[in-house]
Amino acid sequence: MDNPWLTIIGIGEDGLVGLSEASRKALGEAETVFGGERHLLRAGITGRGRRWPIPFDADCVLACRGRPTAVLASGDPFWHGVGSNLAERLSKSEWIAHPAPSTFSLAAARLGWRLESVVCLGLHAAPFEHLVPYLARGARIVCLVRDGRAAGDLANWLTARGWGASPLWTLGALGGPRESVTQCRADSYAADAGMGPLAVALEANGSDGVPRSSGLSDALFVHDGQITKRPMRALALSALAPRSGERLWDIGAGSGSISVEWALCGGAAIAIEVRGDRAVNIRSNAAAFGLTHRITVIQGAAPQILSGLSTPQAVFIGGGFDAAMFDAVWSRIEAGTRMVAHAVTLETETLLSDLHQQHGGELMRVEIAHAGLLGRYRSWEVARPVVQWSALK
Repeated sequence: MDNPWLTIIGIGEDGLVGLSEASRKALGEAETVFGGERHLLRAGITGRGRRWPIPFDADCVLACRGRPTAVLASGDPFWHGVGSNLAERLSKSEWIAHPAPSTFSLAAARLGWRLESVVCLGLHAAPFEHLVPYLARGARIVCLVRDGRAAGDLANWLTARGWGASPLWTLGALGGPRESVTQCRADSYAADAGMGPLAVALEANGSDGVPRSSGLSDALFVHDGQITKRPMRALALSALAPRSGERLWDIGAGSGSISVEWALCGGAAIAIEVRGDRAVNIRSNAAAFGLTHRITVIQGAAPQILSGLSTPQAVFIGGGFDAAMFDAVWSRIEAGTRMVAHAVTLETETLLSDLHQQHGGELMRVEIAHAGLLGRYRSWEVARPVVQWSALK
């Protein structure tokens, strides 16, 4: 990095004392220093200091381009901090960073936890439902929250969902003279609303978490009967082969159950549903699983609504499949995209058979029967057979 004009500095509760010589030198040479009020106070910055605008906007830093400038952030600026926001808008030669230990690192050090096995989440600007995919017995989680009141709200949220027996630690001002670490159970936490930003650590103990296998129970979803049932959902997801970071088009999403299970694997989904009441159900299911940041719900009719959507790596069509739908989707997706379609009518089954002959892939007919009562005895109750076609473009 040849003479970068911007230095991104991580600062802890111990202020200037904990900074490296390079960080202190950059602060001394900076014409302007940006940071939160507490950051500027810890660094002893007065006249040259500029507080971050609310809501946050990095344009004020970019306006100083070419002049010696410093940015102060808590701990590691690239872990739930401003570092990446700035770096994404600058060339590599324009900036340099000097991180400090993150709050997560300090919390793990105080509790003696292996940081590589700890789930680290920023909940200061996100719903508590983001915890849902990670809650499992024995899971160790460290969350950043706004203040003591938010920590109390989190404890109540955990208790209401059957995790009240979880040991809970609140860790404040880590690394500084006012450091505090307190422990209790989630269901007996007494919030101190006056406390500032906190880390909340918990060792999950309570009800069962969300299973990590495909084919979650239908009872976990809000739906009106229009849902890809558990066994067929497991088969669909097996064919879709979700991977972290990939995008799914879920066309005719119904309840959004396919989108939810795809997103639980680390991907992003665009759930397309023509009916407004079902779009509401999809949003409700996404929120319940803490996946609103991974699932985009679009109300509208496919294939018309597909124009302008981000390119997917996989497509699932659970309803409304016909030749026009296939042509529209097939023409929009890139080579290597995985497509899975289900059919329950003879007409759609015929179409899938023709597509299998033309494009290859796998064609499978699945018949499932469940045991049910027949008078004093039991008998098989046969569901409609489902034909699944899966192919790679």
